[in-house]
Amino acid sequence: MNLVQLLINGISYSQTQNGAYALILSEIEGERKLPIVIGTNEAQSIAIAIEKEIKPPRPLTHDLFKNFCVRFDIKIKQVIIHKLVDGVFYSSVICERDGIEEIIDSRSSDAIALAIRFEAPIYTYENILKKAGVVLKIEKEIDEKSLLKELFSDESSEKLETDFKEKSTKELEELLKIAVQNENYESAAKIRDEISNR
Repeated sequence: MNLVQLLINGISYSQTQNGAYALILSEIEGERKLPIVIGTNEAQSIAIAIEKEIKPPRPLTHDLFKNFCVRFDIKIKQVIIHKLVDGVFYSSVICERDGIEEIIDSRSSDAIALAIRFEAPIYTYENILKKAGVVLKIEKEIDEKSLLKELFSDESSEKLETDFKEKSTKELEELLKIAVQNENYESAAKIRDEISNR
């Protein structure tokens, strides 16, 4: 299977779910983006690693892990997001010590937090990007105003999920594009999951 390299686009706060963030990854050669819902602690750890000027007074968990690896001459070579099941991404951290390579299972948020600290590349498989990736192009023939109103209404998250189930796949695909275009990544992840479940 073909590996596709990803870059970190940024982190967006969820407007619909307290304490949740969307980590946005994008393919290097292409327009697709991969939104991954992560928790507050993971978002903080990733943000601190991205903003290299911010130094916490004591090492965060991922900093401690990096210090441990450096002390014992363990290198993180790459991170691969290798599986998507029911909207949950699974990752592997590929490490090396004394020329011996090891693969360690990890949550995607932890793997990415480590990849940033080790300046290791992040990859996923083409089939995962096909299944969960989103593109930002919006077709003009769809009534964008009504879709935007629906997407950003003050209704509860559960109501939105019920509405998603009643929509056609084409309508969901358009909603997905609009959600990503407007950086509503939490809704984008839910819409993507609904499309995947069909």
